Amino acid sequence: MNYITITKENIEKEHICCAISNNKDIQVSSKKAWLYDRLDEGLVFTKSEQRGKCFIEYIPAENAWIPIIAEGYMYIDCLWVSGSLKGHGYANELLEQCISDSRAKEKKGLCILSSAKKKPFLADPKFLAYKGFTVCDESDNGIQLWYLPFMEGTKPSFKDCAKHPHTEEKGYVLYYTSQCPFNAKYIPILEAVARENHVPFNAIHLQTKEEAQNAPTPVTTYALFHDGIYLTNEELSDKKFLKLIGK
Repeated sequence: MNYITITKENIEKEHICCAISNNKDIQVSSKKAWLYDRLDEGLVFTKSEQRGKCFIEYIPAENAWIPIIAEGYMYIDCLWVSGSLKGHGYANELLEQCISDSRAKEKKGLCILSSAKKKPFLADPKFLAYKGFTVCDESDNGIQLWYLPFMEGTKPSFKDCAKHPHTEEKGYVLYYTSQCPFNAKYIPILEAVARENHVPFNAIHLQTKEEAQNAPTPVTTYALFHDGIYLTNEELSDKKFLKLIGK
């Protein structure tokens, strides 16, 4: 498999492997704008030359949009291979490329979010264990921080705000970013459903690294709370949200 690394020069013309085929869809444009701004912060997005969901995205942990303490590590935002590209060893190739690049940049190791059991949009714990990753921290809601060290040293950890996810606000509160998974189109749908059913709902768009690094959740791409208690990182359609609120 040949791979392409996204740059400022080719980002507009390259497909970024999401589930949306239309490059002008608001979700794609939102993600590309987020990626473009992160390139100067050391983000690397490498994808298959063949069109499809086969890519890895990683960034120096100091610039990651999650509340972790992992100085000197590289944080993997996403490693995703699916569809017809699954089962050919491409995930191994992409991870090995990340490891090689991170070693060349003299990083202490890699870290990534997962859980004891596979959750939507989080890395597969079985694959991580197979590749030598181990759990270095776990939040109260079961989200785990896994790491692959290249040398002896301090293990990455969650900040307290992420290790003990909680909000003071009543009703439904959703934290999200412009990172994957794509939410730009679906957040207004949930807001409308909540209004129609007179359900308190507040969507908080984390728009800076600092906001994301101090969020009350280890998963900042999509984290739904109800009356202060964390519920899920799974994107909800209008039907799933209606079921959740008992309508």
